[in-house]
Amino acid sequence: MEVWYSSTRNGGIRIKASEAILKGLSEDGGLFVPDHIPELEKSFQELAGMSYQETAYEVMKLYLTDFTKEELESCISSAYDSKFDTEEIAPLVHADGAYFLELFHGSTIAFKDMALSILPYLMTVSAKKNKVKNEIVILTATSGDTGKAALAGFAGVEGTKIIVFYPKNGVSPIQERQMVTQKGENTYVVGIHGNFDDAQTGVKKIFADKELEERMNRQGYQFSSANSINIGRLVPQIVYYVYAYARLLERGEIREGDKINVVVPTGNFGNILAAFYAKNMGVPIGRLICASNENKVLYDFFRTGEYDRNREFVLTSSPSMDILISSNLERLVYRIAGNDPEKTADFMKALGGEGRYEITGEMREMLGDFYGGYASEEETGETIRELQKKAGYVVDTHTAVAACVYRKYVEETGDRTPSVIASTASPFKFTRSVMDAIAPVAASGDAGQCDAATDFELVDELAALAGKKVPGAIEEIRTAPVVHDHVCGKDEMRRTVEEFLGLQG
Repeated sequence: MEVWYSSTRNGGIRIKASEAILKGLSEDGGLFVPDHIPELEKSFQELAGMSYQETAYEVMKLYLTDFTKEELESCISSAYDSKFDTEEIAPLVHADGAYFLELFHGSTIAFKDMALSILPYLMTVSAKKNKVKNEIVILTATSGDTGKAALAGFAGVEGTKIIVFYPKNGVSPIQERQMVTQKGENTYVVGIHGNFDDAQTGVKKIFADKELEERMNRQGYQFSSANSINIGRLVPQIVYYVYAYARLLERGEIREGDKINVVVPTGNFGNILAAFYAKNMGVPIGRLICASNENKVLYDFFRTGEYDRNREFVLTSSPSMDILISSNLERLVYRIAGNDPEKTADFMKALGGEGRYEITGEMREMLGDFYGGYASEEETGETIRELQKKAGYVVDTHTAVAACVYRKYVEETGDRTPSVIASTASPFKFTRSVMDAIAPVAASGDAGQCDAATDFELVDELAALAGKKVPGAIEEIRTAPVVHDHVCGKDEMRRTVEEFLGLQG
């Protein structure tokens, strides 16, 4: 059955998957959503015998219905290849009573690789299908990981340029180093004086700028997005939750039909939304446990039904979650509002104006599958230390937030359903924070004043302590020259884009 896409803010829009991927964001500011969530066609016994690539095809063909079998299989085989350092692509590791789904074995050692390895291929196929002659400009805001994964995916891809904005003082030294050393004549990286929400808001304003859109079109350009607002990012993320269930079944950890819980550290809500879609496709997921850091806007939303971004923005050791405007939550709000674009538009208008909205009691009742929790900075460090001490398993700060929230959930509910924790980044990407938790003497000093070289020294110490090889993604940037050093104010983002594309004058 064919799947069509409409906007969360305009039910009159009806486009194919390839068009939604190309656009990234709807012209009305809404996000593209499928007209229905398809059911899996294969049994889990059948899926249990499949590779990651085969599972990806079985899931993605149900959403990307205007792609041919050959097109989709080509995109999948090109994406999930030797750039991943494990044959299994997304291994499941049992530690301390939970299953950690390691999503960081791609080229930039973060879960964003799972979707951004395939998005460039989906994008170029979509452009051909829709006879696009313009050069596609990928415009992206990042809280640390999306930026590098998108840059790596689109670098050198013919017919594209990519511009990434990141908060200059809001990412880890290694995250920044990964971005500013990125090669490729079609890549641009800009630090902004502001936080991630400022970068994300700026990008959305540029997308909505009709005058700029017209000028770009005259010059042979058009925008698209690599952020998780792009349906081409969301669909590939659904795959690994289906895959995780099938692997547990294959290993005899569960029986077919048994429920599992899923725990996801999240800021922009895309990763846990993918788990929600997987559940609605037929994966027997019980609770969707949403883990926040001290920027606990989502925790408060699930506890009270009120979304309020009017609060202090906290810089934490899990910077990819330092977000107060969770863009993908709009897709969930749309669904629990009965797929009502007018209601959704009103909520988003209130968020853009007063900075808050409150859902109805009826809508709250539809959130029963979700559990919101958060971990403080101190609890995050304690969790890293305890996991390493008790299980010999080293996790990054974001995964530690999830593990901490999962422990609180079990203590609060007594629910010991087998649970999968999304492990979203390699500990080597946040070495200082991880080492500060495990061996604070080695990592002593003001992290804010330390340069990347010092963090690279800690990488070697972490490798020795964890008994693991330093990932190639870290080794390759040790001595790589800085290619991008552009910095701008949060109100100068449009002008910066114009300069890069030669649109001024």
